[in-house]
Amino acid sequence: MAKTLLGVNVLEASRQRIEWVFDQFEKVCVSFSGGKDSTVMLHMVMDEAIKRNRKVGLLFIDLEAQYKITIEHVAHCYEIYKDYIIPYWVSLPLSLRNGVSVYEPQWMCWDPECSNIWVRNPPPIAITDSSAFPFFHVRMEFEDFVDEFAKHFADGQPAAFFVGIRTQESLNRYRTIAAKNKTYVPGKKWTTWKGAGIFNIYPIYDWQTKDIWVYHGKTAKPHNRLYDLMHKAGLTIHQMRICQPYGDDQRKGLWLYHIIEPETWGKVVARVNGANSGALYSQDSGNINGTITISKPNGHTWKSFAKMLIESMPEKSRVHYSNKISVFLKWWEDRGYSNGIPDEALADDEARRKIPSWRRICKALLRNDYWCKGLSFSQHKSGAYEKYLKVMKERRKKWGSIW
Repeated sequence: MAKTLLGVNVLEASRQRIEWVFDQFEKVCVSFSGGKDSTVMLHMVMDEAIKRNRKVGLLFIDLEAQYKITIEHVAHCYEIYKDYIIPYWVSLPLSLRNGVSVYEPQWMCWDPECSNIWVRNPPPIAITDSSAFPFFHVRMEFEDFVDEFAKHFADGQPAAFFVGIRTQESLNRYRTIAAKNKTYVPGKKWTTWKGAGIFNIYPIYDWQTKDIWVYHGKTAKPHNRLYDLMHKAGLTIHQMRICQPYGDDQRKGLWLYHIIEPETWGKVVARVNGANSGALYSQDSGNINGTITISKPNGHTWKSFAKMLIESMPEKSRVHYSNKISVFLKWWEDRGYSNGIPDEALADDEARRKIPSWRRICKALLRNDYWCKGLSFSQHKSGAYEKYLKVMKERRKKWGSIW
């Protein structure tokens, strides 16, 4: 899709978008992570809120095992805008992806059973009572919470939720804006209808990374000082990330923890299974993380190697991956591979997911790709996973042993 120039700079375009949202919606909320993008968006939204003497919701989901500097920055933002926000600092037990352990592929922040080893305690402002939200349940997925919170905040009325994503960051974020099959306000592709009168708003979608830092340089508004330390550690402005650091993509930045905040890192290692090994090996290519080129042991086919990997897993992970592989094999069996998938195929075809192979399966297993996105699966809704397990148990009985 070709870009259409607007004739104004990104700062002015974003201000116009935010003004339009305040004109159209009485209920406005900002999703805030403490990162560079959401911080710039927060400052701009709050400028408009203060000008109009309006209050907006401010949602920060505290994931417990985060940098202390980030938490201090978030707290500072809550303080300076306290007269114009409805605060939602959420410190509830949510299920999060842990890409550095097959023994604990999901970990739960603020797990009440692990309170003695929490990385830190929630601040006084935090919402820690599970009954605060009627939709909440323990081990709820982060993404599910965000969706349900939006409905809760809207309370049946039209509502706008500011989200600080930029299309430069990833193809998925570009698709969020450019998707042809989404519903949005006519003429405003930077909006996405979420149902029930709720819209996500992406006011800085067209900003470049350098624009973020030009904004901070010219306005001198508070920013997360963690980025300053990342710069000193040798990262470029394009490599800096602040998010839940144990995910499949984010784990590459774990090595920074013990350099920037050694005290926090010591608590993280005790709290999150596999964090230390993730910091040591997440940037390596090869079999440790299934990155780029992998190899199979002598005397093994890719199929037998996959079986060996599955058999070495703890039961919960073994059942999970076996279910995914069974569906993968059945899908391709029904589409021309009645005699089974090949052991390997052309690397380019595998990378483009055009052809199935046991090598693709091995790569997903070595990568600890829990939701098997490399095999074209997507993440389950948290409330549906238990039902999925029961359904898969029956399906595998019906299919028999197909691998």
